[in-house]
Amino acid sequence: MSDAGAEPPSFRVAVLGLGLIGGSVGLAARERLGAHVVGFDPDPAVRERAVELGAVDRAVDQVAALGDADVAVVAAPVHALRERIAEACAHVAGAVVTDVGSTKHALVEASPGDPYIGGHPLAGAEVAGVEHARANLFAGATWYLTPRADSEGILLERLHRFVVGLGAVPTVIGHGDHDRLMAAFSHVPHVVANALVAQATRALGEEAIPVVGPSFRDATRVAGANPPLWAGIYDANREAVLDGLDATIAELQAARALLAADTDDARGQVAAWQAAIGDQRRALLDIGMTGGSLHEIRLVVPNRPGVIADLALTLSRAGINIHDMSLSPQPDFRSGEVALWVAEDHADRARALVEEVLAP
Repeated sequence: MSDAGAEPPSFRVAVLGLGLIGGSVGLAARERLGAHVVGFDPDPAVRERAVELGAVDRAVDQVAALGDADVAVVAAPVHALRERIAEACAHVAGAVVTDVGSTKHALVEASPGDPYIGGHPLAGAEVAGVEHARANLFAGATWYLTPRADSEGILLERLHRFVVGLGAVPTVIGHGDHDRLMAAFSHVPHVVANALVAQATRALGEEAIPVVGPSFRDATRVAGANPPLWAGIYDANREAVLDGLDATIAELQAARALLAADTDDARGQVAAWQAAIGDQRRALLDIGMTGGSLHEIRLVVPNRPGVIADLALTLSRAGINIHDMSLSPQPDFRSGEVALWVAEDHADRARALVEEVLAP
């Protein structure tokens, strides 16, 4: 039967790389957004399996065959991200192109600009492959977006809404800040976990004493994870990881000096240090957890390149996340109305910052 005259799908997604993350993007986009998803993967068996599992509506054997799309998500291995992003920008017409890589600075700096906006969902699993993909993988997860200063507002809005539609919480951040924070909160902890395992192995020696407790298991859960993937991540974020390791070594040296001082005063300092670290951990885990109602900020902005990205990055640097946004061009197309939704507690500060950005 011919489908001539059939209406085109309302939302189209292209996925480049059909592993755990790419497959989950496809499943979530189909189930939650009703999107039509076309996927590419260089492995024919993976393409076939992705179709069987419903991760994509159809799969193609080359990027140029993906066709037009509203959003193109590059979920390739770390070493292939730059090439795949360039291919998506060149061949997926009409799309805002993003990726899911855990480092951003090199990719953003090397990109041709629009239509690419970097992305990184803080979601994953201990397993890999499209057979483990699931539509709820991103539910409630932070999804970083790293626009350039000149990224088009309409593309950022479209990508922001797409991420919300997948169930994630989009957070705009500068690409340099992203890599520094990922080194501190993810990459360096992986290195430290590896070192803890090596240290414990040396301490145990030839003994077979069952000494592994919950503290060790919790602190080393990520040790040795996915060697090819993590080798690529360490390489891609080398400078930030090295800086983070230097800072960690300095903290350990200070802790050693404190523990080595065998005095009553030092013992009191150790207890105070332990308590202070507990307070800092609770504060870190509470960041971004403020709930409550959202407040709408509506304003008219000039139609100039990068104005929306500038607003989003400014609020991000102040610790204010945009939970939702919408753009509406004015009839003369020289300006537009933007609505931003932020947490009620942040509304006054957000409005003041926005007004500063827009001040002549």
